[in-house]
Amino acid sequence: MAEGGEEDLPRDAKTVKTLLKSMGVDEYEPRVVHQFLELWYRYVVDVLTDAQVYSEHAGKASIDSDDVKLAIQSKVNFSFSQPPPREVLLELARNRNKIPLPKSIAGPGVPLPPEQDTLINPNYQLAIAKKQISQPEETEEDEESADPNPAAGTNPSISHEKADAQGTPQRVSFPLGAKRPR
Repeated sequence: MAEGGEEDLPRDAKTVKTLLKSMGVDEYEPRVVHQFLELWYRYVVDVLTDAQVYSEHAGKASIDSDDVKLAIQSKVNFSFSQPPPREVLLELARNRNKIPLPKSIAGPGVPLPPEQDTLINPNYQLAIAKKQISQPEETEEDEESADPNPAAGTNPSISHEKADAQGTPQRVSFPLGAKRPR
């Protein structure tokens, strides 16, 4: 932080800079001083407002040091809490660690939880053609003479699509998170 222009700073800003320096903080952005000042002013206003309420409740004409001490004590009790003792934390950790983690899917890459516990399963939508109503069976000679492309006659999916051209396909969906049929 550059020291230039420090004589232009208000007394409170100089106090914040001195506090930062005494704590070993030598480099910081200029906004840090303003943030500390805002926090400081907000805290003082809250404490003095509470002290005024306590003074009015006691029937006093003005705020005295006892009102300010009570306001600070109530602010400390309300705002800050002590962590639980180490023994309590260790007991909580032991109890939590008794429950095993879910088994992961072994394999290459990032280990993932079981499929039913994930939301990354694909949402499938398949078009299934309706079954063809029974027609007289064709012989091999009829197939070859009816279809000039012999490769198309050997692929059942292509011939099935041709036979079912007048029917509409049936749609089947599997929502996310549902188990896929195997």
